[in-house]
Order: sequence, then structure tokens, then C-alpha cells
Amino acid sequence: MHRFSFIGKVLLSLFLLISALDAIELNWEHNYQNALAKAKKEHKMVYLFVGADKCRHCDRFKKQTLSNKELIETMKKEYVLLYMSRDRHEIPDKFEKYGVPMHYFLTADGKIVAVVQGSRELAGWYDVLDEVELKKEK
Repeated sequence: MHRFSFIGKVLLSLFLLISALDAIELNWEHNYQNALAKAKKEHKMVYLFVGADKCRHCDRFKKQTLSNKELIETMKKEYVLLYMSRDRHEIPDKFEKYGVPMHYFLTADGKIVAVVQGSRELAGWYDVLDEVELKKEK
């Protein structure tokens, strides 16, 4: 009985560690002003993902799209990543808090360049990034 409990604890610990590492990879900021300051300093744009703690579409987007290592590297290179849950974070009034997931692409000054609602699969998200790039160039 003790052996099973020990093995169970080890497996649970490994699962939690792996889950934590996955969450860390994106290095989400959770404060709007801090994200803008970081974007200015790093000469990047801000990607704001507005979600909710219990949102199946948000969860699907995270699992299907934001779990891709190549996409993660692309996003980290181009954007300061800001995640705000309508349930836990103070989201500025200019952003929609309902109809999540909502995605905003912002300049370092906070100007909205593009808005996307809903979940996208990986190929569709790359299309979104291409569209944002075109809007950014205007």
C-alpha cells in the first residue's frame, strides 16, 4: 500500500511539473501597463489574450494552437504576451471582456492594430498573424 502511494505521489509530482513547465513557456504577463512598458523597451507589439477561467473555447485554443513549440517561439520573438482572465485580472475598459476568447494586437503605445474573436487551429492562427503583419505595415 505504501509503495503505491509513493509511486502515485511521484507520478502526480511529475505531471504537475510538466504542466507548470508548459504554462511557463509562453511567459505571460498579466498586467496591462507592465506589458506596454516591456513592449516599448523591447521594441515589440503586445498580444493580448482575454479569456476566462472556465472557458472551453479558451482551453481548446491553448491546447490546439498555443501548445505548438514553433508558434510559441514566433510569438515570443514578435510580441510581449499578455493574458488577462476576466475572472482574475483588471482588464482596461477599452477591451471586450465577454465573448471570449478575444485576441488583441497592440502597439507598444496601446493602439489596437487588430482584433480577433474566437479560437483558431494552428494554420488559421498563422493566417491571423500574417493579417496582423499586413495591418501593422500600414
